[in-house]
Amino acid sequence: MLPTADELPEVLLDLGVPHEDINALVALRGRLWADPDARRLLDRCVDALVRDPGTVRGARFPVLPEACGELGRCFFVFVCVAAREHVRAFHRDRGIPDDVSRRTLADLGRHLAVHRRARGTRGLVEPGWLGLHFRGELYQLGRLQFQRAVLGGRMGGATAAAGHPAGPGDPCLNLHITDFQGPLTPEACDRSLGLAREFFARHFPEDRYETAVCHSWLLDPQLRHRLPADSNIVRFQERFRPADGYGTEPDDTGPVAFVFGDGNLPVAELPRRTALERAVGDHLRAGGHWYGGHGWFPL
Repeated sequence: MLPTADELPEVLLDLGVPHEDINALVALRGRLWADPDARRLLDRCVDALVRDPGTVRGARFPVLPEACGELGRCFFVFVCVAAREHVRAFHRDRGIPDDVSRRTLADLGRHLAVHRRARGTRGLVEPGWLGLHFRGELYQLGRLQFQRAVLGGRMGGATAAAGHPAGPGDPCLNLHITDFQGPLTPEACDRSLGLAREFFARHFPEDRYETAVCHSWLLDPQLRHRLPADSNIVRFQERFRPADGYGTEPDDTGPVAFVFGDGNLPVAELPRRTALERAVGDHLRAGGHWYGGHGWFPL
Protein backbone atom coordinates (compact mmCIF):
# COMPACT_ATOMS: atom_id res chain seq x y z
CA MET A 1 0.00 0.00 0.00
CA LEU A 2 1.37 3.41 -0.95
CA PRO A 3 1.56 5.79 2.04
CA THR A 4 -0.59 8.90 1.96
CA ALA A 5 0.94 12.24 1.05
CA ASP A 6 1.12 13.11 4.76
CA GLU A 7 2.80 9.80 5.65
CA LEU A 8 5.21 9.70 2.73
CA PRO A 9 7.92 12.14 3.98
CA GLU A 10 8.66 10.07 7.10
CA VAL A 11 8.81 6.87 5.06
CA LEU A 12 11.17 8.45 2.54
CA LEU A 13 13.44 9.70 5.31
CA ASP A 14 13.53 6.19 6.79
CA LEU A 15 14.67 4.96 3.36
CA GLY A 16 17.59 7.38 3.27
CA VAL A 17 16.07 9.64 0.61
CA PRO A 18 17.92 12.98 0.48
CA HIS A 19 15.99 15.83 2.07
CA GLU A 20 16.03 17.89 -1.11
CA ASP A 21 14.03 15.17 -2.89
CA ILE A 22 11.21 14.82 -0.35
CA ASN A 23 8.86 17.59 -1.48
CA ALA A 24 9.24 16.73 -5.16
CA LEU A 25 8.49 13.04 -4.52
CA VAL A 26 5.38 13.94 -2.51
CA ALA A 27 4.20 16.01 -5.48
CA LEU A 28 4.96 13.14 -7.88
CA ARG A 29 2.92 10.83 -5.70
CA GLY A 30 -0.10 13.02 -6.42
CA ARG A 31 0.50 12.74 -10.16
CA LEU A 32 0.91 8.97 -9.94
CA TRP A 33 -2.23 8.51 -7.87
CA ALA A 34 -4.28 10.59 -10.31
CA ASP A 35 -3.20 8.40 -13.28
CA PRO A 36 -5.16 5.08 -13.40
CA ASP A 37 -2.64 3.48 -15.77
CA ALA A 38 0.27 4.40 -13.51
CA ARG A 39 -1.56 3.01 -10.48
CA ARG A 40 -2.25 -0.28 -12.26
CA LEU A 41 1.41 -0.56 -13.26
CA LEU A 42 2.42 0.19 -9.67
CA ASP A 43 0.19 -2.61 -8.38
CA ARG A 44 1.60 -5.10 -10.89
CA CYS A 45 5.20 -4.21 -10.10
CA VAL A 46 4.67 -4.41 -6.34
CA ASP A 47 2.85 -7.75 -6.64
CA ALA A 48 5.71 -9.19 -8.71
CA LEU A 49 8.30 -7.82 -6.30
CA VAL A 50 6.83 -9.14 -3.05
CA ARG A 51 5.81 -12.57 -4.34
CA ASP A 52 7.74 -15.34 -2.52
CA PRO A 53 9.91 -12.97 -0.47
CA GLY A 54 13.40 -14.21 0.24
CA THR A 55 13.42 -16.66 -2.67
CA VAL A 56 16.64 -16.28 -4.63
CA ARG A 57 15.33 -15.28 -8.03
CA GLY A 58 16.15 -11.60 -8.52
CA ALA A 59 13.72 -8.94 -9.71
CA ARG A 60 13.04 -7.23 -13.00
CA PHE A 61 11.29 -3.91 -13.51
CA PRO A 62 10.04 -2.67 -16.88
CA VAL A 63 11.94 0.20 -18.48
CA LEU A 64 9.74 3.27 -18.74
CA PRO A 65 10.14 5.54 -21.78
CA GLU A 66 11.94 8.86 -21.44
CA ALA A 67 8.70 10.59 -22.40
CA CYS A 68 7.40 9.78 -18.90
CA GLY A 69 9.82 12.39 -17.57
CA GLU A 70 10.51 12.71 -13.87
CA LEU A 71 7.58 10.50 -12.90
CA GLY A 72 9.06 7.74 -15.05
CA ARG A 73 12.54 8.20 -13.59
CA CYS A 74 11.14 8.06 -10.05
CA PHE A 75 8.35 5.53 -10.58
CA PHE A 76 10.28 2.71 -8.95
CA VAL A 77 10.91 4.80 -5.85
CA PHE A 78 7.18 4.37 -5.25
CA VAL A 79 7.36 0.64 -6.03
CA CYS A 80 10.00 0.29 -3.30
CA VAL A 81 8.00 2.47 -0.90
CA ALA A 82 4.87 0.36 -1.46
CA ALA A 83 6.87 -2.88 -0.98
CA ARG A 84 8.58 -1.65 2.18
CA GLU A 85 6.15 -3.09 4.72
CA HIS A 86 6.20 -6.48 2.97
CA VAL A 87 9.97 -6.81 3.20
CA ARG A 88 10.03 -5.44 6.74
CA ALA A 89 7.54 -8.16 7.72
CA PHE A 90 9.80 -10.75 6.09
CA HIS A 91 12.77 -9.36 8.02
CA ARG A 92 10.84 -9.55 11.28
CA ASP A 93 9.79 -13.15 10.58
CA ARG A 94 13.46 -14.01 10.10
CA GLY A 95 14.49 -12.20 13.27
CA ILE A 96 16.65 -9.77 11.31
CA PRO A 97 17.66 -6.82 13.51
CA ASP A 98 15.94 -3.53 12.82
CA ASP A 99 19.21 -1.70 12.21
CA VAL A 100 20.24 -4.16 9.48
CA SER A 101 16.81 -3.88 7.88
CA ARG A 102 16.90 -0.10 8.01
CA ARG A 103 20.42 0.27 6.59
CA THR A 104 19.72 -2.22 3.84
CA LEU A 105 16.57 -0.50 2.63
CA ALA A 106 18.17 2.95 2.99
CA ASP A 107 20.19 2.06 -0.09
CA LEU A 108 17.24 3.54 -1.99
CA GLY A 109 18.42 6.99 -0.93
CA ARG A 110 21.98 6.23 -1.96
CA HIS A 111 20.81 5.24 -5.44
CA LEU A 112 18.98 8.56 -5.77
CA ALA A 113 22.26 10.28 -4.88
CA VAL A 114 24.11 8.17 -7.48
CA HIS A 115 21.60 9.23 -10.16
CA ARG A 116 21.91 12.91 -9.24
CA ARG A 117 25.71 12.72 -9.37
CA ALA A 118 25.61 11.05 -12.79
CA ARG A 119 22.70 12.83 -14.47
CA GLY A 120 22.07 15.95 -12.42
CA THR A 121 18.40 15.00 -12.04
CA ARG A 122 16.13 13.05 -9.71
CA GLY A 123 15.74 9.34 -10.51
CA LEU A 124 17.23 5.86 -10.33
CA VAL A 125 19.98 4.70 -12.71
CA GLU A 126 19.30 0.97 -12.21
CA PRO A 127 15.93 0.58 -10.48
CA GLY A 128 15.82 -3.19 -10.94
CA TRP A 129 18.86 -3.57 -8.70
CA LEU A 130 16.84 -2.38 -5.71
CA GLY A 131 14.50 -5.32 -6.18
CA LEU A 132 17.13 -7.45 -4.43
CA HIS A 133 16.88 -5.30 -1.31
CA PHE A 134 13.09 -5.19 -1.25
CA ARG A 135 12.76 -8.95 -1.79
CA GLY A 136 15.03 -9.98 1.08
CA GLU A 137 17.89 -11.22 -1.11
CA LEU A 138 20.52 -8.57 -0.30
CA TYR A 139 21.76 -7.09 2.99
CA GLN A 140 24.05 -4.24 4.00
CA LEU A 141 26.40 -5.51 6.69
CA GLY A 142 28.99 -2.89 7.47
CA ARG A 143 31.01 -1.71 4.48
CA LEU A 144 29.89 -4.46 2.09
CA GLN A 145 26.61 -5.71 0.69
CA PHE A 146 25.93 -9.44 0.58
CA GLN A 147 23.55 -10.95 -1.95
CA ARG A 148 22.18 -14.43 -1.37
CA ALA A 149 22.90 -16.33 -4.59
CA VAL A 150 23.93 -19.70 -6.00
CA LEU A 151 27.14 -20.73 -7.71
CA GLY A 152 26.81 -20.86 -11.48
CA GLY A 153 28.55 -23.30 -13.77
CA ARG A 154 31.72 -21.29 -14.33
CA MET A 155 32.24 -20.04 -10.78
CA GLY A 156 31.08 -23.32 -9.26
CA GLY A 157 33.38 -25.18 -11.59
CA ALA A 158 36.29 -23.04 -10.42
CA THR A 159 35.53 -23.65 -6.74
CA ALA A 160 35.08 -27.39 -7.24
CA ALA A 161 38.29 -27.67 -9.28
CA ALA A 162 40.15 -26.06 -6.38
CA GLY A 163 38.88 -28.74 -4.00
CA HIS A 164 36.37 -26.45 -2.31
CA PRO A 165 33.33 -28.34 -0.93
CA ALA A 166 30.82 -26.06 -2.71
CA GLY A 167 30.19 -26.32 -6.44
CA PRO A 168 27.61 -25.42 -9.11
CA GLY A 169 24.15 -24.89 -7.65
CA ASP A 170 25.32 -24.47 -4.06
CA PRO A 171 24.54 -21.30 -2.07
CA CYS A 172 27.03 -18.47 -2.09
CA LEU A 173 27.24 -14.84 -1.04
CA ASN A 174 27.84 -12.33 -3.81
CA LEU A 175 29.82 -9.35 -2.47
CA HIS A 176 29.03 -5.83 -3.69
CA ILE A 177 31.04 -2.68 -3.07
CA THR A 178 28.98 0.51 -2.92
CA ASP A 179 30.08 4.11 -3.21
CA PHE A 180 29.33 6.80 -0.60
CA GLN A 181 30.30 4.24 2.09
CA GLY A 182 33.81 5.33 3.01
CA PRO A 183 37.16 3.68 2.24
CA LEU A 184 37.34 -0.02 1.38
CA THR A 185 39.85 -0.69 4.14
CA PRO A 186 40.92 -4.24 5.07
CA GLU A 187 39.60 -3.63 8.58
CA ALA A 188 36.17 -2.58 7.30
CA CYS A 189 36.03 -5.64 5.02
CA ASP A 190 37.07 -7.97 7.86
CA ARG A 191 34.30 -6.53 10.02
CA SER A 192 31.72 -6.97 7.25
CA LEU A 193 32.75 -10.57 6.62
CA GLY A 194 32.56 -11.33 10.33
CA LEU A 195 29.08 -9.84 10.47
CA ALA A 196 28.03 -11.83 7.40
CA ARG A 197 29.22 -15.18 8.77
CA GLU A 198 27.16 -14.67 11.91
CA PHE A 199 24.17 -13.04 10.18
CA PHE A 200 23.47 -15.70 7.56
CA ALA A 201 24.13 -18.62 9.90
CA ARG A 202 21.57 -17.19 12.31
CA HIS A 203 18.87 -15.86 9.98
CA PHE A 204 19.16 -18.27 7.03
CA PRO A 205 20.29 -21.50 8.73
CA GLU A 206 18.75 -23.68 6.01
CA ASP A 207 21.53 -22.61 3.61
CA ARG A 208 25.24 -23.25 4.09
CA TYR A 209 27.09 -20.22 2.82
CA GLU A 210 30.64 -21.51 2.42
CA THR A 211 31.70 -19.32 -0.49
CA ALA A 212 32.06 -15.60 -1.15
CA VAL A 213 32.17 -14.46 -4.77
CA CYS A 214 32.57 -11.12 -6.49
CA HIS A 215 32.08 -9.99 -10.08
CA SER A 216 33.52 -6.50 -10.44
CA TRP A 217 35.98 -4.36 -12.36
CA LEU A 218 37.62 -3.84 -8.96
CA LEU A 219 39.04 -7.35 -9.44
CA ASP A 220 40.63 -6.48 -12.80
CA PRO A 221 44.29 -7.51 -12.23
CA GLN A 222 45.48 -4.50 -14.23
CA LEU A 223 44.71 -2.35 -11.20
CA ARG A 224 47.70 -3.92 -9.44
CA HIS A 225 49.98 -2.25 -11.98
CA ARG A 226 48.31 1.13 -11.58
CA LEU A 227 47.88 1.34 -7.80
CA PRO A 228 50.30 1.05 -4.86
CA ALA A 229 50.70 -2.48 -3.50
CA ASP A 230 49.26 -1.42 -0.13
CA SER A 231 46.18 0.31 -1.60
CA ASN A 232 42.78 -0.78 -0.31
CA ILE A 233 41.69 -2.08 -3.72
CA VAL A 234 44.80 -4.20 -4.25
CA ARG A 235 44.46 -5.64 -0.76
CA PHE A 236 40.78 -6.35 -1.47
CA GLN A 237 41.81 -8.21 -4.63
CA GLU A 238 44.25 -10.34 -2.65
CA ARG A 239 41.35 -11.99 -0.81
CA PHE A 240 40.10 -13.65 -3.99
CA ARG A 241 41.08 -16.62 -6.09
CA PRO A 242 40.48 -15.81 -9.77
CA ALA A 243 37.86 -17.71 -11.75
CA ASP A 244 38.53 -18.14 -15.46
CA GLY A 245 36.18 -18.84 -18.34
CA TYR A 246 34.35 -15.52 -18.41
CA GLY A 247 34.00 -13.20 -21.38
CA THR A 248 36.80 -10.87 -22.38
CA GLU A 249 34.74 -7.91 -23.58
CA PRO A 250 35.99 -4.59 -22.15
CA ASP A 251 33.78 -2.49 -19.90
CA ASP A 252 35.16 1.02 -19.62
CA THR A 253 31.94 2.82 -18.70
CA GLY A 254 31.50 0.90 -15.41
CA PRO A 255 34.78 2.04 -13.82
CA VAL A 256 34.33 5.59 -15.11
CA ALA A 257 30.81 5.73 -13.66
CA PHE A 258 31.92 4.30 -10.30
CA VAL A 259 34.93 6.58 -9.92
CA PHE A 260 33.75 9.79 -11.59
CA GLY A 261 29.95 9.51 -11.37
CA ASP A 262 29.13 9.48 -15.09
CA GLY A 263 30.23 6.67 -17.37
CA ASN A 264 29.90 8.88 -20.46
CA LEU A 265 32.43 11.53 -19.46
CA PRO A 266 35.10 12.23 -22.12
CA VAL A 267 38.20 10.24 -21.26
CA ALA A 268 40.51 13.14 -22.04
CA GLU A 269 38.78 15.28 -19.42
CA LEU A 270 38.71 12.82 -16.52
CA PRO A 271 40.17 14.41 -13.36
CA ARG A 272 43.41 13.17 -11.77
CA ARG A 273 42.76 14.21 -8.15
CA THR A 274 43.22 10.80 -6.46
CA ALA A 275 45.32 7.71 -7.05
CA LEU A 276 42.26 5.80 -8.26
CA GLU A 277 41.19 8.60 -10.62
CA ARG A 278 44.69 8.69 -12.08
CA ALA A 279 44.79 4.90 -12.39
CA VAL A 280 41.45 4.63 -14.20
CA GLY A 281 41.85 7.70 -16.42
CA ASP A 282 45.52 7.31 -17.31
CA HIS A 283 44.98 3.67 -18.30
CA LEU A 284 42.19 4.67 -20.71
CA ARG A 285 44.13 7.64 -22.06
CA ALA A 286 47.03 5.27 -22.81
CA GLY A 287 44.70 3.19 -24.99
CA GLY A 288 43.95 0.48 -22.45
CA HIS A 289 40.60 -0.96 -21.42
CA TRP A 290 39.07 -2.18 -18.17
CA TYR A 291 37.54 -5.61 -17.73
CA GLY A 292 35.28 -7.27 -15.23
CA GLY A 293 37.08 -9.47 -12.72
CA HIS A 294 35.65 -12.64 -11.20
CA GLY A 295 36.86 -14.25 -8.00
CA TRP A 296 35.95 -16.25 -4.93
CA PHE A 297 37.24 -17.28 -1.52
CA PRO A 298 36.04 -19.76 1.10
CA LEU A 299 33.97 -18.51 4.01
